[in-house]
Amino acid sequence: MLAAGFSTRMGRSKPLLPFGKQTVVEHIVSVLAECPVGEILVITGHDREAVERRLAGWPVRAVFNPDYATGEMLSSIQAGLRSAAAEAGAALIVLGDQPALERSVVEEIVAAYRSGQGSLVAPSFQMRRGHPLIVGRKHWEAILALGTGQTLRDFFRGVGQAVHHVVVNTPTVLRDMDTPADYERELAEHLSRHPTGRTT
Repeated sequence: MLAAGFSTRMGRSKPLLPFGKQTVVEHIVSVLAECPVGEILVITGHDREAVERRLAGWPVRAVFNPDYATGEMLSSIQAGLRSAAAEAGAALIVLGDQPALERSVVEEIVAAYRSGQGSLVAPSFQMRRGHPLIVGRKHWEAILALGTGQTLRDFFRGVGQAVHHVVVNTPTVLRDMDTPADYERELAEHLSRHPTGRTT
């Protein structure tokens, strides 16, 4: 899970924004903790100490990205891949500003990967690729080799049709939060589904 950025357009640290009775980072972790995944890594950077305090008690391992200030999202992905357990066969790349993450979507793409449908798996809504993504270990070296100024899109442009898309019926795979308006939208939708603020 990527939670290292400056949140420049938001004006406040996105992982630490209140989200029901939790923060955004805690809410996303709470969803992942119910999913069929292995170790959960949270990549930190900006506001590292505050984010890690919020993660205390959660079943996660915080990994600090020392290049968060200049490396964009790619450097956080690379930090996560370098820190993954030796036995990990794939990485689920989760955005730290996507609180609309749904367990059912994670379950679908994990099932597709585990059934051998592809070493790169992504959800798709109305012909648009979304998040989270699964990247098999055989692709990690190519991602780790990407340099300054490159992004994960450069990697995906190079693999072409190798990506297996799982068609889903929810636009949440396309939504993240960059601005205060985005945050208010996601919070309002969350509270409409969970009036008590809980995420049962």
